[in-house]
Amino acid sequence: RFARTLTPALSQKERESYGEVVLVRRLREAIRRLNPAIPEEAREEALRKVLRVGTPSLTQTNRAFHRMLRDGIPVEFIQPEPSPQPSPTGRGRSEAEGEGQRRWDIVRLVDFGDVRANDWFVVNQFTVIETSSGAQHNRRPDIVVFVNGLPLGLIELKNAADEDATIWSAYAQLQTYKAEIAPLLHYNALMVVSDGLQARMGSVTASQEWFKVWRTIDGRHDAPPQSLELEVLIKGVFERQRFLDLLQHFIVFEEDPDSGALHKIIAGYHQFHAVNAAVEETVRASGMADSNLLRDVGNYWAGRMHGGQPGDRRAGVVWHTQGSGKSFSMLFFAARVVRHPAMQNPTLVVLTDRNDLDDQLFGQFQRCHDILGQMPVQAGGREDLRSLLNRASGGVVFTTIHKFAALTPSPPAPLPAGEGFAA
Repeated sequence: RFARTLTPALSQKERESYGEVVLVRRLREAIRRLNPAIPEEAREEALRKVLRVGTPSLTQTNRAFHRMLRDGIPVEFIQPEPSPQPSPTGRGRSEAEGEGQRRWDIVRLVDFGDVRANDWFVVNQFTVIETSSGAQHNRRPDIVVFVNGLPLGLIELKNAADEDATIWSAYAQLQTYKAEIAPLLHYNALMVVSDGLQARMGSVTASQEWFKVWRTIDGRHDAPPQSLELEVLIKGVFERQRFLDLLQHFIVFEEDPDSGALHKIIAGYHQFHAVNAAVEETVRASGMADSNLLRDVGNYWAGRMHGGQPGDRRAGVVWHTQGSGKSFSMLFFAARVVRHPAMQNPTLVVLTDRNDLDDQLFGQFQRCHDILGQMPVQAGGREDLRSLLNRASGGVVFTTIHKFAALTPSPPAPLPAGEGFAA
């Protein structure tokens, strides 16, 4: 459940004009609360970057903001005295300058680890007035979901009793919003269309074909056929921990290699739950995690067979049907594993049995490297593969199985403490 629902009248008290799409007071307070060690001036700089994120391209702007949301906003400031308090993110650094220290740090917009540290609101009938191309547009999206004052979710509803109104009427309304009140969608993470019975979820770039059903609430089972799709989607996606997880780990932008068009991809329900189960099992099987990280948190489930022991190196298999997005599941899995603190910067090997498949997957990972936090590498030959596997810095390595054939058959050296491989 979200913390509170704002009526249209109350929502207007949160902003100075109908042209404001961010609840600035709430965002400023969240930035202060989540980044107490960063000076106010630097926090205000981060706030200005969020509010001025717009570019001529809606999709490019959406991608730029998503990076801010997921990774935080880099800021620079002078600290009069060295601060004994560490960086909130652990990524800050400093150097002496004059009477103080020049510091670089990251301002967080959302606390992905603690849902209670965030400010949650849902606004019904959120009026937006925008002037573009000399015309004034007045639109009122049905439901807008705010986290820390940021309009991250948008739900457009049509009346199921109206024979002329369908979920695709709601989809058409979203296209109108893109054309007429684009600033609202600069910050949008995901969009939902529904007629009260049927419901579909997609991204700001998705065509009708890619607005998909969310078929499960907790991932244990598909919802019964008689279930209301809207109820399943709301409970399955907008449960606060799942919502933040989806935003942080399961949204990626990819440029079409042929047309150059930028597409925003959101994981489907099967990818979301399968990848989370696979990551949890991989961490367990690696034997590198603290026992507290191995508990079943109850948020994710994908039909796992329990009984595996920590460190048994037996993680399991994820099964997909043809055309169900295997390559994106691999990408989301890789991104979660390489960023997982328990894995301590692992080397992840993507192994295929065909050169064309190796090239295809490597190309997709390259185009989507932003979610990985690094560029993947492709082994050019056996010696190159040996070198890549022996480096201490970890990474995502692509290779084909035949490159292992002529490697020296001597047993591999033991891994240094804190290193691991996932394939």
